[in-house]
Amino acid sequence: MSFLVIGECVADIVRAPAGSGAADRVHPGGSPANVAYGLGRLGRDVTLLTQLADDPTGRLIEAHLKNAGVRLEAGDVPERTPSAVVGLDADGRASYTFDIAWTLKSGAPAGPAPRHVHIGSIAAVTAPGAAAVLAETERLRERATVSYDPNVRPALMGEHGAAVTRVERCVALGDVVKASDEDLSWLYPGEDPRSVAARWLALGPALVLVTLGAAGSFAVTRHRTVAVEAPPVTVVDTVGAGDSFMSAVLDTLAGRERDALGALGAEYLAGLLGTASAAAAVTVSRAGAQPPDRAELDAARETFALRSVRAW
Repeated sequence: MSFLVIGECVADIVRAPAGSGAADRVHPGGSPANVAYGLGRLGRDVTLLTQLADDPTGRLIEAHLKNAGVRLEAGDVPERTPSAVVGLDADGRASYTFDIAWTLKSGAPAGPAPRHVHIGSIAAVTAPGAAAVLAETERLRERATVSYDPNVRPALMGEHGAAVTRVERCVALGDVVKASDEDLSWLYPGEDPRSVAARWLALGPALVLVTLGAAGSFAVTRHRTVAVEAPPVTVVDTVGAGDSFMSAVLDTLAGRERDALGALGAEYLAGLLGTASAAAAVTVSRAGAQPPDRAELDAARETFALRSVRAW
């Protein structure tokens, strides 16, 4: 089972809460890069098509990804590696200020086609590079399943109506779509996340997953909805939590064909959400986007056993 992730790498400069006395920290980041890293940590065969400059942060990110077994395919080289200043509030919730450009011009090099393609965040909706991302995804979709995570960054989304249109185009390409309640609140202010998930299903995906922070998560197919509580955990910061959730989802679903995704049963969906929630819990319990490896995830599934499951 081979994965291709297409998207940005970002150097996350994590600012400590004001008055804490802690020093700033630099972590390799970028939502697609984090997903690729999480898959690599779980032992999956994964390639990341991205852009990295030959500068200190670019080399830091490259070494970080290769350490997890991620293969890198570089697009045209930018002047500098993108960065994000990450501010943390007293509860460890992250906010971002970006210095980023996405100018990818071409798709993956010729070779064996991946079984699954993941896209998301800045790279999927930011011109001019988004056009290459979508073209490559459409080309590969004939032989691969596709996942998408909007991972909305309001400061980079541009005019709201146009941004929603771009996101919904990506949703329509996906077989599995994951979003947070914060993503949906920005895209569709005042709407219930379950209503949005149902509407997204009508665009084409077989499975939509929504994370609700401390309130848990839910999964929706055309046949059923399953919701689980979030595991109790002491939060250090939330950087990369949603990406860790996504990596665990893709790992669990690996090998499922497109037609099978919409037929997943309630018990399977509960297990999927439980595994992904355990992965996110490990990630928020330590600084930066540091998802679990296979042994840590297996242990976390035991530690954070599902406490409450609702299906309808």
